[in-house]
This record gives sequence, structure tokens and C-alpha cells, in this order.
Amino acid sequence: MTTAAPRVTVTYCTQCNWLLRAGWMAQELLNTFGTDLGEVALIPGTGGVFRIAVGDNLLWDRKRDGGFPDIVTLKQRVRDVVAPERDLGHADRDRGD
Repeated sequence: MTTAAPRVTVTYCTQCNWLLRAGWMAQELLNTFGTDLGEVALIPGTGGVFRIAVGDNLLWDRKRDGGFPDIVTLKQRVRDVVAPERDLGHADRDRGD
């Protein structure tokens, strides 16, 4: 039996007009992880929400973590859950690993 590829959700605030940011981050994740991800879903919300999760694992919350993740940090957090053995190239070397 095969395991379903992980689902990433990006919940963004429609009142704050964060759809473009959410869409760009989704595109970057799909470009980097390809078929290692089963889906990247954009979920509209309100009240300044911006959260990124893999399944039930909350990777980023704008209020909890203070703002928005830079794309390298986001890719590293997704990688650590989805494909821990994956080398992210310069993104890993730039952080000193």
C-alpha cells in the first residue's frame, strides 16, 4: 500500500490582500518539492491570519512566529517534514549546515 503524499495548506487573510504572497509561496514549494507533495492548498481566511501547515503539523503562524517566513526558512521546514534526506543546495549551505 502506498502512502499519500503530504498536503500543504497556506491559510491567508483576504482582508489583508495576502493572496499573491500565499500563491507565490505555494508556487515555490511546488517547484522545489514537485511530486513529493500531494497538494498545496490555498485557504482564504480573515483577521490577519497567515499559517502554513503540512497535514496537522503547523510550520508557520504569522502571529506566533512574528511576520512571514523567508522562502529559504519555509522550504527547510517543509523539507524537514516531507523529505528530511533532501538537500536544498545553496539554501542548506548558506545556513551553515
